Amino acid sequence: MSGPTTRIHLLGDINLLGVDDPALPFNKVAPTLKAADAVFANLECNLYDPAEKREMMRDDQSGFEGIYAPPAAAESLRLAGVQVIGNANNQNYGADAIRASNQRLDQLGIAHAGTGVNKAAARAPAIIERNGLRIGFIQRTSQYWPNNHEAGERSVGVAAMKAYTAYQPPYYKDNKIPPNRPGAPAKVITWVDPDYLAELKADIAALKQQCDIVISSHHWGYAEEVLQYQTELAHAAIDAGADIIMGHGPHFPLAIEFYKGKPIYYGLGMFCFIRSNKKAHRGWTGMAGHLTFENKTLTEAAFSIVRQNDATEVTFSAPRDEAAAIARIEKLSQPYGTRLHIETDRVRAVPA
Repeated sequence: MSGPTTRIHLLGDINLLGVDDPALPFNKVAPTLKAADAVFANLECNLYDPAEKREMMRDDQSGFEGIYAPPAAAESLRLAGVQVIGNANNQNYGADAIRASNQRLDQLGIAHAGTGVNKAAARAPAIIERNGLRIGFIQRTSQYWPNNHEAGERSVGVAAMKAYTAYQPPYYKDNKIPPNRPGAPAKVITWVDPDYLAELKADIAALKQQCDIVISSHHWGYAEEVLQYQTELAHAAIDAGADIIMGHGPHFPLAIEFYKGKPIYYGLGMFCFIRSNKKAHRGWTGMAGHLTFENKTLTEAAFSIVRQNDATEVTFSAPRDEAAAIARIEKLSQPYGTRLHIETDRVRAVPA
């Protein structure tokens, strides 16, 4: 006897700054999202609106390290059918703001992972049950501020994943550049801190003991290149028990890889992003991941191209209208052997 079918949607960066009407931004995609069994998104703002920050935003100044959206705007998440939020990222900043944001999510009945009143709370997963299956979510950020942003043993903050950068002189064999060429661009090397990685692997292994499906979510990266530490981290998470890797941070879609048959979305890009502290955002391209499980087995990993129209409504584009965007994702994914199959309403990703 076959088991239940479980459908999960993964959404990229959601920033609710600029949302004046909670019913507006997700009204076109809500029917699709609500038909799923689980919807998980990265919330790249705090639900926090102190008076002094409002004045700064009216003057279009930054001056602080986080994005703060009115708590009332969070109603849009409930209306969209978002059930779980990850909020470990560079824009969830400030002890009071993080506390207020998590309290607002609790009021809405939306589970969350990635920030907390201390390190243990920030590292704790979110778990939901659908169709008799338990689905666990865990989030870490490699993009965070050095000034009191990471959660400590007794301090509020984000669950961090420290990574390092080094610059290697170019070599003729690797770069086709002859030796002894002062000023030649260096090769950038990145890697994950082994202690942080060990903690993540232990957390994922423990979560897998409690759940049938584990999603490991990561705020990471720079531009469109997949850096070494991202691959190191994604593969280690899967080795530890994760079934899906969801990446976000760079604000455009990145490559898709399959490792041991498990999908890695290296970057979903934006899902709702009207403005930041300093400027409006228009004309961007995002990606939403669509996963289907039969019982506990992944049977489809797909995606849709995401746009936000002039009325600030988020939409899923028909694949026939997104040839250039799909071709770009396909090119980025080719080094991993991933093939894309265009369907009527989505694009399926298939391992080599």
